[in-house]
Amino acid sequence: MYLQHFQLKEMPFSITPDTAFFMNRGGYRDALNVLKVALDMGEGFLKVTGEVGTGKTLLCRSLINNLSDEYVTAYVPNPYLTPEGLFLTIADELGIRYTPNIRQHALLKRITWTLLKMRKEGKRVVLCLDEAQAIPIQTLETLRLLTNLETDKRKLIQVILFGQPELDELLSEPSIRQLRQRITFAYKLSPLNRESMKRYIDHRLSVAGYMDGDLFDEEALELLYVASQGIPRLVNILAHKAMIVAYGIGDLMITRKHMRVSIEDTEDARRWHEKSVRKRDRILRWAYGAFGTLAIAGVIAFATNSADVMALIK
Repeated sequence: MYLQHFQLKEMPFSITPDTAFFMNRGGYRDALNVLKVALDMGEGFLKVTGEVGTGKTLLCRSLINNLSDEYVTAYVPNPYLTPEGLFLTIADELGIRYTPNIRQHALLKRITWTLLKMRKEGKRVVLCLDEAQAIPIQTLETLRLLTNLETDKRKLIQVILFGQPELDELLSEPSIRQLRQRITFAYKLSPLNRESMKRYIDHRLSVAGYMDGDLFDEEALELLYVASQGIPRLVNILAHKAMIVAYGIGDLMITRKHMRVSIEDTEDARRWHEKSVRKRDRILRWAYGAFGTLAIAGVIAFATNSADVMALIK
């Protein structure tokens, strides 16, 4: 589309999680380090939460790619499963063979045997559950029972829950308080601040092959931040659309005019931008009102003082 126009090797702002674009700095680097340290310590349950679009899936995949050969990972992108469905998914991820009509108890025995075998081989098994806020409570309890499997010194399987803030609400249920108490490490992914967003933009452009300095001017970046609130997915969507607009009219720099078109075409961004404008207008009205009140008070004070001075003169 616009690759040749901007001299790029690939699309810099795709919303598909691509670990090649993972920004190993700031909150993402911290989250990755926390997870790696916790796994090395052998902790049973870990948790990462963040709003929609803050990069949880990308973090999960980057973690999997960064783990040493000592680790065997099982990735479940959609954990809305029954307990039996969860066991079947884990078995598939670990390459365990089973008959189509196998009973849950028999499948659990095979999983346990495989975990013990991997442990004897010096392997560590990590189960990563994305969109964990969707896990049924009964399945979460089954997951807790699964992590009861352990040797004298170490858990046979470690679990990382990646989810939206609703995951915390789910874990507050009294019926799964035992699982909640087992979460020893937790990290919350926050949206990017203005400075981090600028680094994020530059990083993705650099990975995509852009080498001509700043592509987005300061006004475009400011507008982008206001409309995206620093949420990486929205940043990607808006930046991509703005580049399409610039390409369509032959511009080589992304400016405020391109970004405004992009925002108008994106519902969530338009809502954030309109909210920001309304807030700014309220502040301006207050400032004008306060200034007017102060001005009137000043005139009255001046007039009063002048009258006092005239009285003294007389």
